[in-house]
Formats: sequence, C-alpha cells, structure tokens
Amino acid sequence: MTAVAAASTAVFVYLLVGAVTGRLPSFASGRRRRGQVGAQQLWLVQAGTDLTPRQFWAGSVGLGLATFLLVVLLTATPAVALAPAVATGFVPRAAFARRRSRRMRELTEAWPDGVRDLVASISAGLSLNQAVAGLADDGPPALRDAFARYPTLARMVGVVPALEVVKEELADPTSDRIIEVLVLAAEKGGQLLPEILRDLADATTKDVRTLEAIQTESLEQRINARAVFVLPWAVLLVLTLRPGPFRDFYRSGGGVLVVALGALLSLLGLGIVSRLGREPVERRVLGAAASVPARRGR
Repeated sequence: MTAVAAASTAVFVYLLVGAVTGRLPSFASGRRRRGQVGAQQLWLVQAGTDLTPRQFWAGSVGLGLATFLLVVLLTATPAVALAPAVATGFVPRAAFARRRSRRMRELTEAWPDGVRDLVASISAGLSLNQAVAGLADDGPPALRDAFARYPTLARMVGVVPALEVVKEELADPTSDRIIEVLVLAAEKGGQLLPEILRDLADATTKDVRTLEAIQTESLEQRINARAVFVLPWAVLLVLTLRPGPFRDFYRSGGGVLVVALGALLSLLGLGIVSRLGREPVERRVLGAAASVPARRGR
C-alpha cells in the first residue's frame, strides 16, 4: 500500500507540474475525433489558457487521485474517499469555467466602448487600420492586450489577416461579429461603417445588461447547490477521521452501498441544479471551430 501510494503521488506531482508548465507528454492517437477535440480546445482558449485537452484532463485526474489517497490515509475508508476525489477532480474545470465566463464577460462589456472609440477615430478622419491600432493603446483594458500585436501583424501580413488572427485569439462570439464587420470594411470599404458600428455598440450594450440580470438571478441558486453538495460529505469525513463505529460501518458492505447511493444522488442533484442555473453561452458561428491557434506568452 505504501509503495502504491508513493508511486501514485509521484505520478500526480509529475502530471501537476507538467500541466502548470505546459510540458506534459503527448501521445499520438489515430482515432482522434476532430470535432470533439476542437470543441475542447476552443473552450480552453476562451478560458485564456494554452493547455491542451490532454494536459487539462491529466491534471484533473491527478488532482482527484491525490485527494483520494489523502482521504484514504486520513480515514482508512476508500468508500468515503471516492466522492471527495471525484468532486476535487472537477475543481479545475469549475475554476477554468469561471475564468472563461469572466473573460468573455469582460470582452462583451468592453466592446461597446471599444466600438465607440472606433467610430470616434474614423469620424475624426483616421483610417480603419489606424482606428483599430489605436485600441492597443487607448482602448478598454480588456481589448488592449487582445490588440497589442495587431499593429505589427498589420504591417507584416496586412489588415485583414491581422484581424483574423485577433479574432481567433479572442474566440468570442461578440468579437466575431464586430471583427467580421471590420474585415468587410477593410476589404470593400463603405461609408456606412460608422452607422453600423453604432448599431453594434447599442446591441452589445443591451446584451451586457441582459447577461448581468441573468447572472444576478442565478448566483444564489449556484451557491446553494454547491453548499448542499459539500456539507454532507464534510460531516461524513469528520465522522470517519477517528476509529470507531462510524468508520467500521462505512468500511463494511452496507456502508459502501450507502456512500455509493449518496454520491450518485449528490452528483445527480448537483448536475441538475448546475444545468438549470447555467448561463446562456452564445455559440461561435463566424470563427474556426476545428483548429484554434493558441496564443502564447500571456
């Protein structure tokens, strides 16, 4: 048991360090489903990370395994350790989901002011290229980093390819719509561009207000769901920390059955409540879904 625990801990530490540094080993797979891998990679890009799906899931499994071993060492009851291990394994996904939601919300909230900056620059006589390049210096904070490389890219590969690169790095539906308008304006020109951008800014502002209302209404529901899930398992963990009748029961067949049934019901209830309280996420229809270039050096 000690040797297995030591080996598992070593594997976990290796996977965790690799996931953090982005140096996990990759294993070729000839049966990769491109659509599924592309969707997972897109989700990670939207969260602002350069991790691959393999690295992400390897780190999650390693974290769950470490939790399982730790709880087993504390309680000597594998059945009790199973549910905390599974829940801990999903902590990275929850953390990245919050990060993704915050990043996309910041982008959505930044675009109305960013578009108005573009309209003001174009109305002042600047070219479209100069107006977009100005976002890197004077735009909203959430857009400055996104457009930091745009001036250099525009000089090297042209305005339209540079806009396409920025669009794929942002991987955001709102950004897709606005940048597509800029691409069309760069390719074909148009006197109606300021008016179209004003309409986009107004529509995006309404979307931001709607999203804020939805988040406010669902916040309490999400907090209650997580609290209801965690509290019974915390009590069970405390009860089995010391030898006694509780530990003996949950090490027996009947105790394992009770824990398995409770874990199943807890996960089912958490899944239902999380799904009901999930924020609506707009799908990308104007971006590349199968192959998304990851941005390095964030």
